[in-house]
Formats: sequence, structure tokens, C-alpha cells
Amino acid sequence: MARVLLADDDPTARLTLQTVLEAGGYHVDSAASAAEAVSLLDQSEYELVLTDLAMESPEAGLRVLAHARMKDYRPATALVTSWRARSPRGHKVSGRMLVEAEDLPELLGQVANLISSRASRRVRRTRKG
Repeated sequence: MARVLLADDDPTARLTLQTVLEAGGYHVDSAASAAEAVSLLDQSEYELVLTDLAMESPEAGLRVLAHARMKDYRPATALVTSWRARSPRGHKVSGRMLVEAEDLPELLGQVANLISSRASRRVRRTRKG
């Protein structure tokens, strides 16, 4: 079972996404702040880190993603938003997909693709080493 870290300060969005991801077969740890997410990243390994952009500060989610990308286990990372007006569908952020939570089957497909891409990168790195 793939482990996902979900960081969002909105309890409704966080609990809804956690429920959807768990129903999709993922083990989900959730954080209500960037600081909590960073702490969890230091305690466990995750295949995927999903974070809201603005939590306790306008760019708190970017700090979470930056910390995740420094980890030796290299989790897949993406911003997640439930507010469609903020960004158009398919918008790219720092070369990573912006996951929108409005279309649940598409959300689960995007999560699966992110985790699969991470696994493929790890296999390629192992073969080169």
C-alpha cells in the first residue's frame, strides 16, 4: 500500500481528500500545517506528498514540497487545490502537476500516475547505479 502525505489547513478539504485516497487503497497521513508536514516527512517515507499551496502563509506548501524533494527517498510531489478559480486545469507549478480535487476518478488517476512515475524513476536510478 503506497503511503501518501496530505497537507492542507482546511479540515473539510483534508478529511475529504484523505477519505477518497484511503478508499482508493492508499495509506494517508495528514497534516494541518506546513510545520506538521515537515515533521512527518522527517519521521516516515512517502511515495507521494500532496500539499495545499497556502496554509499558514501564502507559500507554505512550496516549503513542504522543497523539504520533500530534499529527502533521499525522493517522493513524488504535487500541489493540490479544491478551489478551481485559483488555477486553470492542467496548470504546471515548478514542473509538477497541480492536482484538482473536483473530479474524483481523475484525482485518483493523477495520484496513481505520480506514484508510478516516481517508481519508474527509482528503477532507472537503481539500474544506472
